[in-house]
Amino acid sequence: MSVLQRVNDLLWGPGTLALLLGTGLFLTLRMHFLPWRRLGFALRSALGRDARRSDRGGVSPFSALMTTLAATIGTGNIVGVATALVAGGPGALLWMEVSALLGMATLFAESMLSVKYRRRDARGRWHGGPMYTMEAAFGRRAGRIAGCLFALFAAGASFGIGSMAQANAITDALSSTFGLPDFPVGLVLSLLSLLAILGGIGSISRLTSVLVPVMSAVYLAAGLAVIFGNAENLLPGILSLFRCAFSAEAVAGGIAGAALRWGVARGVFSNEAGLGSTGIAAAAADTDDPVRQGYISMTGAFFDTVVICTVTGLAICCSGVLGTVDAGGRPVDGAALTLLAFETVLGSLGSRFLAVSIVLFAFSTILGWAYQGEQAFLYLFRSRGAAVYRMAYALSILLGATARLETVYLFSDACNALMCIPNLVCVLLLSGEAVQSIRSRETL
Repeated sequence: MSVLQRVNDLLWGPGTLALLLGTGLFLTLRMHFLPWRRLGFALRSALGRDARRSDRGGVSPFSALMTTLAATIGTGNIVGVATALVAGGPGALLWMEVSALLGMATLFAESMLSVKYRRRDARGRWHGGPMYTMEAAFGRRAGRIAGCLFALFAAGASFGIGSMAQANAITDALSSTFGLPDFPVGLVLSLLSLLAILGGIGSISRLTSVLVPVMSAVYLAAGLAVIFGNAENLLPGILSLFRCAFSAEAVAGGIAGAALRWGVARGVFSNEAGLGSTGIAAAAADTDDPVRQGYISMTGAFFDTVVICTVTGLAICCSGVLGTVDAGGRPVDGAALTLLAFETVLGSLGSRFLAVSIVLFAFSTILGWAYQGEQAFLYLFRSRGAAVYRMAYALSILLGATARLETVYLFSDACNALMCIPNLVCVLLLSGEAVQSIRSRETL
């Protein structure tokens, strides 16, 4: 086992997972379950006409949400769900949903605080996120140090899981399905991404506001077709989620124990609740209402995990492919397992559809993380060097498209954990403000 793997095992051990779930549970209870009770209001606020308005030429609340979803709805919704089910059994899907439901309160708090403590630069653009909130939580000097550490790990994660890993997933999908060579695909992808991110949050949000809803709707339609095509297995599949998640073996550290660990871990990787990245995009929204933006931002966990990940997981569970082994006797995992599930109804079209879905999901993640990473980079260098970051980001896409990335994945996972810990401590320190804000608007 490599040193980096050991570091990851330590960082993503029971303590971190307990901190994630515990923070979400603590906030949900203190908020009197308002993130759940006001989910209807949050969805109407996110999808309504008012959310699409930007009176001052900035980024609308809807566009800010789409930028967040662009970063979170990625290959994890296809590959990560399958990995969780193989490692933790069907019950992992249920724990993914639990982590998302509890994570909504965390997302509300970190997004509301990011809007409250954001700053406007000389050109009138908003900059915010946990790094700015930390200065309010820890004091100016200590907060600046904590913010720089968070920003450093966020920028690192943007190059790893944000660009290189996604580019690698795209080239792998296009190579295995359509026979396209890696380098030309990576070069085109790098150039397209650079063109998209040169305009900053404005161009990124315009692209994601179209790309995210369309690709999500098409993927959900195909996933539901697989589920209903295997409708006779739907009820047994749902029952297996609960048996695996809450069986007696869980207490003894059996299958359900793995279900808890992998479900929570993959849920967090998918919706990023607690990592702090959502607050960066939320702070860009053209709004004077931090509470409403907090509600809008928290729907990201609902759309990403409760909706899309659940459809992927049920498609796998209902199709009967979970537990399939390859010619070498190893369990089929990742995209290959999801592909088997889609092929049970869509046939050979399933492989092409899934390849295109991976390309679109991964490309949207590249765009979403580009903005989040750039904001972290600008915080580190006091609003200088945007062009340098964008060029480096585009080059990392080309590198990721043609390289083996085992170390990149481990590095990215470590960065995510190192973002998560100071962000959650900050949220807990300022939880009183978040609780008071949401409870003062209880009549919404």
